[in-house]
Amino acid sequence: MYSPQSLHRWGITHSESMERLAYSQALRDPMTMERANLLNMAKLSIKGLIESALSFGRTLDSDYPPLQQFFVVMEHCLKHGLRVKKSFLGFNKSLWGPLELVEKLCPEAAEISASVRDLPGLKTPLGRARAWLRLALMQKRLADYLRLLITRKDLLSDFYENSALMLEEEGAVIVGLLVGLNVIDANLCVKGEDLDSQVGVIDFSMYLKNDIDDYRSEERNSQIASILDQKNYVEELNRQLNSTVHGLQGRVDSLEKSNSKLIEELAIAKNNIIKLQEENQQLRSENSLILLKAQQHLEVTQGDVSAERDTYKQSSQGLDEMYNEARRQLKEECQLRQDVENELVVQVSMKQEMELAMKLLEKDIHEKQDTLIGLRHQLDEVKAINVEMYQKMQSSDEEMKKKNDMITRLEEKTNQITATMKQLEQSDKDLLSQTRTLAMSFVKCASTDTEHQYKLVKDISF
Repeated sequence: MYSPQSLHRWGITHSESMERLAYSQALRDPMTMERANLLNMAKLSIKGLIESALSFGRTLDSDYPPLQQFFVVMEHCLKHGLRVKKSFLGFNKSLWGPLELVEKLCPEAAEISASVRDLPGLKTPLGRARAWLRLALMQKRLADYLRLLITRKDLLSDFYENSALMLEEEGAVIVGLLVGLNVIDANLCVKGEDLDSQVGVIDFSMYLKNDIDDYRSEERNSQIASILDQKNYVEELNRQLNSTVHGLQGRVDSLEKSNSKLIEELAIAKNNIIKLQEENQQLRSENSLILLKAQQHLEVTQGDVSAERDTYKQSSQGLDEMYNEARRQLKEECQLRQDVENELVVQVSMKQEMELAMKLLEKDIHEKQDTLIGLRHQLDEVKAINVEMYQKMQSSDEEMKKKNDMITRLEEKTNQITATMKQLEQSDKDLLSQTRTLAMSFVKCASTDTEHQYKLVKDISF
């Protein structure tokens, strides 16, 4: 076990030592121990970088040792648990793959990724990843980009093992510590630096401290805290001033635009006023001329009206006589129209009676035609019976007499049927003649429906 003095000499507090002991006793997994070690190294590196940068008091460059060690520690943290991918040249671990995902998650990071790809001296993915870390630190967005990255564990699982630091709680703790680096101003020259062939080795001698350094570090910590507070206040005040300046600038721009528009509208309004005044003068002169012409025209029209009034009085008497004559003629025309309408009603009634008679005649004709057809069928049956009887007469001589009697009877019936048929045909002819005479009389009575009556007479005659 280490004594408190030795732990303090190494820059480790009592709570941190207890945390390490708890980790070493409770967890036996090598990956867990590696994550704990990397977390502690990240804490020491970030803390030392912030303290030294604030004591340094100016912008950091690429040759600053604590900054170099910080990038080495971050490289080890990002490499922890990285999957080994096969390629044509063998097996390799590339940090550029997961860092390239930030461009998809945050569009603001596209500028950094494009700058890294355009650097001519970078040939390996590791060099691109190192350049990306430096550019993100200069933007003071390293913590924001890595926070977005660790929230998408579904994407990081393609690049890291399940127990990697970026997929566990230690990754979130390191991202939270990186927020403190926003107080640092760095100016790093990435273009001329050889990032492909650098060897990342952690220098532990930078984190070893003695008692004098501890005392100085406490004073420095108090100074750093006050400086940080002042810097945060100044940054917040600057941010508020920038927002107010932007707001005022926008208002000034809008007022200038509105002022220019008002000036243009004022000039247009002045021109319109001048034109309207000229038009008003012209209208007044034209109005005076129109009034003179109207007065002259009014005098002329008054004389014309008086003359027309006299002529109207003279012509009104003749118009009254013409009106009386027209009224008498109208009465005569109305009487004639009434007579014609009465005659038309009589003709319509006669037409309806004729149509009814025609329908009754047609019905009677159809019935007689049906009876005639039935009698013809009976005649055909009688003829068939006669043929059968004649055949039977030849086959049997004994029944010949009986059949002769039957034949005579049937012949008498046929004679009677033929007589009735002749009578029906005669009556049918009489009916047809009657219908033709009726149709001709109807045609003479109602000459307006000539086409319809012609069709009716044609049907009847048929």
